Amino acid sequence: MGLFNRKTNPRRDQVRRNISSGRPARISALANREAVISMLLWLGFVVACTAILSYEMIDPGRYRVVLAMLAVVAFLSTGGGFYLYHHANRILHHPARALSLIGVFLVLLAALKIAVLSSGTSRWTPSWGTGTAVVAAIVFVIAYDQRFAMAMATLYAIFACLGVGPRPAGGYQLQGIGLFLTMVSGVATCCFSLREIRTRMKLLEVSAMAAAAVFLMAFAVVYLNFLGEPQDLVLVVWAAGHHALAAFLGGLLIQSLLPLIEKTFRIATSMTLLDYSDANQPLLRKLAMEAPGTFSHSLLIGSIAEAAAEAIGCNGLLCRVGAYYHDIGKINKPKYFVENEMGSASKHKELSPAMSQLIIVSHVKDGVEMAREYGLPNVLHQFIETHHGTTLVEPFYHQARKMHEDSDGAGKKPRGAPPSESEFRYAGPRPKTKEAAIIMLADAVEGATRSLSEVTLAKVEIVVHNIAMKRLQDGQFDECDLTLRELSGIEVSMSKSLAAHYHGRIAYPTPADAPLPPPSPKPAAPKMVET
Repeated sequence: MGLFNRKTNPRRDQVRRNISSGRPARISALANREAVISMLLWLGFVVACTAILSYEMIDPGRYRVVLAMLAVVAFLSTGGGFYLYHHANRILHHPARALSLIGVFLVLLAALKIAVLSSGTSRWTPSWGTGTAVVAAIVFVIAYDQRFAMAMATLYAIFACLGVGPRPAGGYQLQGIGLFLTMVSGVATCCFSLREIRTRMKLLEVSAMAAAAVFLMAFAVVYLNFLGEPQDLVLVVWAAGHHALAAFLGGLLIQSLLPLIEKTFRIATSMTLLDYSDANQPLLRKLAMEAPGTFSHSLLIGSIAEAAAEAIGCNGLLCRVGAYYHDIGKINKPKYFVENEMGSASKHKELSPAMSQLIIVSHVKDGVEMAREYGLPNVLHQFIETHHGTTLVEPFYHQARKMHEDSDGAGKKPRGAPPSESEFRYAGPRPKTKEAAIIMLADAVEGATRSLSEVTLAKVEIVVHNIAMKRLQDGQFDECDLTLRELSGIEVSMSKSLAAHYHGRIAYPTPADAPLPPPSPKPAAPKMVET
């Protein structure tokens, strides 16, 4: 009966009702705002695309053709919008990314239309469409993923066919379905062969493969147009060769525009990440000079995190480079962290637990500011912000609790209420990607394993599992789509990596006439510092 007769607080109930009634209104307002922005972007794209594709029809006053083109563009754009809604909804929630996507379409279509109008009645005019289709495929696969790139580049190929138009300047010119198939062959080759760019030769290889696929498709289509009996086989080869050349040149163009693409879509390719993994980078060099212990710790975390990420199919390179920079905020106060003390007395002995906690927690904020100052790619910022999430700074929290309890036990009246966990937690945010969650776990288990007196695989597995479960129960993985199966795979990989790194070593024999070693000092008390 006590459960049903429990007293309630009227003020608290009123606050809850206000929150409950206000939340749907905020959600509805946000949804309506996103819907309005999406409709405006769709309308602007339809109008601009129609103007580009039917440019030569406007001056003669052939408005019926323009209206027909408007209807076709609106229908195709609606289909593309539904695809984004169902398979890439995140783009609709970020108008800047949607605007970048629309900008790529319009810029390429405008370049195609200018090239077509400049070429006049040349029989090689359609090859411009093939070249821009390959460019679109490579840009989308770099900025997004292979599935999305295949869909969007195919949609662009349809628009490009409309942009080339029915210009019967010669019997060997590709038109209609033949031109579309030629474009799609290059698009598919680029999308399925380009997953990441780790070397400068990768784009050249992809461009060469796309050119070969385009040549074969164009040759086959033109050959079929004459029922296997073309009047001039050389012209057939030349027609296919122009499309292949356009595809190859499109890939070369991307090679030079790669930094602009990364900046526009706020991404970092594998080649850029490899550049930032160089120890001669200014920020890493400064970390090695000012905080050598932290630098060594970061390198070890990088190798552990990379192996764990690859074990579950994540981006291992991103994890490794992110680990190199996750603790750069310690550069400002390196001596306050145990790995940089180098045998000297801890600076936290003269500070209160609350002050020590503020210094330890501040390295996250300092790291984000330094990342912006040195122009690190945005994709690396998440590892600096989230590698502690909202976890508790346990050493100083327990020290503060103990001091409060000791003051009470000594007959002294404690000052204020006992310290709460919220006062000794990191501000967050928590990891939002699997790679960020891996860095958080690797950072925690490396420090815990280092403190083991005897390192064996069984002991390391216990430590890693306990810390992983602690982070899971604390809600640190709630905002990333990490599954329990993947978490188990990460534990196995990290246990093996740590056991291999901290493996036991054979003691070297001591000569009989060697002087006795000095007596070892008494073990010092454990240092209350989180790494």
